Amino acid sequence: MSNTAYGISEPISTGGPSELDVVRNRELEKFLADAGLYESHEEAIKREEVLGRLDQIVKTWVKNVCRAKGFNDDLVHEANAKIFTFGSYRLGVHGPGADIDTLCVGPRHAMREDFFGELHRMLEEMPEIQELHPVPDAHVPVMKFKFNGVSIDLLYANVALWVIPEDLDVSQESILQNVDDQTVRSLNGCRVTDQVLHLVPNIQSFRTALRCMRLWAKRRGVYSNVTGFLGGINWALLVARICQLYPNAAPSMLVSRFFRVYSLWRWPNPVLLCPINEGSLGLAYWDPRRNFKDRQHLMPIITPAYPCMNSSYNVSTSTLRVMMEEFLRGNEICEAIEANKASWGSLFEPFPFFEAYKNYLRIDIATESDDDMRQWKGWVESRIRLLTLKIERDTVGVLQCHPHPGEFSDKSKPFHHSYFMGLRKKQGASYQQGEQFDIRLTVEDFKRDVYAYSFWKSSMWINVCHVRRKDLPDFVFPGGVRPAQPAKSESRSGSRSLGSAKTTSPDAASSRKRKHDEVDAGLSPKGSDASSPGEIRELKHFEADTGDTSSTLPVAASGAAVTEITVMQSAKLTVGQQSEPHGVEDLGYDLELTNGVKHFDGANGLQTEPPTPEQIVGAATSEEKDRIGGSSNNVLQSEGLEELEPIEPAPSSSIASAAFEVPQKPLIRFNFTSLRKTTEST
Repeated sequence: MSNTAYGISEPISTGGPSELDVVRNRELEKFLADAGLYESHEEAIKREEVLGRLDQIVKTWVKNVCRAKGFNDDLVHEANAKIFTFGSYRLGVHGPGADIDTLCVGPRHAMREDFFGELHRMLEEMPEIQELHPVPDAHVPVMKFKFNGVSIDLLYANVALWVIPEDLDVSQESILQNVDDQTVRSLNGCRVTDQVLHLVPNIQSFRTALRCMRLWAKRRGVYSNVTGFLGGINWALLVARICQLYPNAAPSMLVSRFFRVYSLWRWPNPVLLCPINEGSLGLAYWDPRRNFKDRQHLMPIITPAYPCMNSSYNVSTSTLRVMMEEFLRGNEICEAIEANKASWGSLFEPFPFFEAYKNYLRIDIATESDDDMRQWKGWVESRIRLLTLKIERDTVGVLQCHPHPGEFSDKSKPFHHSYFMGLRKKQGASYQQGEQFDIRLTVEDFKRDVYAYSFWKSSMWINVCHVRRKDLPDFVFPGGVRPAQPAKSESRSGSRSLGSAKTTSPDAASSRKRKHDEVDAGLSPKGSDASSPGEIRELKHFEADTGDTSSTLPVAASGAAVTEITVMQSAKLTVGQQSEPHGVEDLGYDLELTNGVKHFDGANGLQTEPPTPEQIVGAATSEEKDRIGGSSNNVLQSEGLEELEPIEPAPSSSIASAAFEVPQKPLIRFNFTSLRKTTEST
């Protein structure tokens, strides 16, 4: 049993698993195995062979580069490059068919141009290499390919060394000296992964809990960094923090506490695994006290390796709200599981995306070849989150988007893909009866950004249109078969407690969803659930997860209310008031104060309002109330760090508080003007 302190605070509980926890954990591990999350022994050996062969290839490549540049035979003989892994493979949570994130570290004279030139040519000539796709202009340049059927993402870092030793330690800060920004970003993946494994108390429990959360996020449609949700490293950091707070817990308990803690988290307070290291090399790091753009981040999840950065900067107002709703649902079902009123299958029930909304945006793309589609698809997917931001901006945050993280294809149309976004109004927003929203100019602005692709060809095409739920194409449904139309259900106008899962059947707990565009706006206080004896201690201050922000969690309202979006059947996707479109580069500034963070004035620190422990709803024990709701100790060791003081975030901007408002229940009509005619005529 671990007694070592991990992270920036004392743990919430050091208690080990009870007999019931052991039983629930056994059930969870069986569920994960039945879900096919573990690769076979043969596949594991194949991956190791591919990595060994790739290491030999880059060693040959760097010698060829030295020889071509006229270096003497001794230097050519000593020339070396080395392959490192990171991401899910390095963390030990990859599944069958998953790609391997790899990094090639080469000497200073083997430039990135050589990597995308000579090495690309070598790989292109090898029959075991398929689908070779270099992306040299990406924020983190990468070479993607399949090696004997194993998907590889290969990054490159040329460090300031003449010879790369076989025992090179990339976790040392000195490896970042005299390198460019692209090399720093490429090295960061390995450095962060190694730090995460170093900062968790029990690696095996961490891995099992992370496998569970990755599967849950994929099934609930919130696993996608590129569309504004969270990617692999984000989920790893969130799970690692829960492991620090419950160092001796079994994976099943870690999953349950994950939902409890993050359903109450008061964003934009950051999640930190360790104090932020300012370093000695002068590299920029995440610091909202000094960097204006860092204050705009809605859901900061900070990487532990220098330079510490926010790994979740893609999150938008809309996607954060979706994730918070999913955390609440997960917490509700985990409580039902602990009360033996639900099963693990309820937690992992796929989110019924195409039943959840009445209105969708459909984004169609097409090309004339596989190679063109691979490039065009990657570019468009990287831009979709900007459409979410633009719609939030141009409707003043009232119209929110829920992007589906995957693409869909009509088998009768080759080289054609479709993406979808659910549309709904923001809960609790103030607007006039019958107010209309025009997003045609917003869509045209988005299309201009997409068509600005550096490698655009005339065969690359995109179209955006509005589609109602009843008009969705059949190919978005499993097997291409549209499900039977469900019977109309009554509107949930009354209050509803999150603890209701304890008194309802498992089926009722698992069927909680955003049907008919409804969102629960408040919570009712819950009683204590099953907690380990180690959690029952007297109330004391919680050293929170933040440096210059308090890591307190949101306070739920005592009542619950439901607001319903009504879209008239005769409605078309029409236009209302809209501001002049801005460029992509202005989006960060247009979303000012959406994270509920005050501007700085001089030496003032970042300010939030920590709730009192008595206000915390859902913490099972006084110990958890203390850990979740207390004030913060300073973590950033910087001069000028001021004590926290309360602020009142802008009502239309605060994400965490908006989810717990008790709004009126107006009947809102969105008159959507059809985008089809506008877009097809351009």
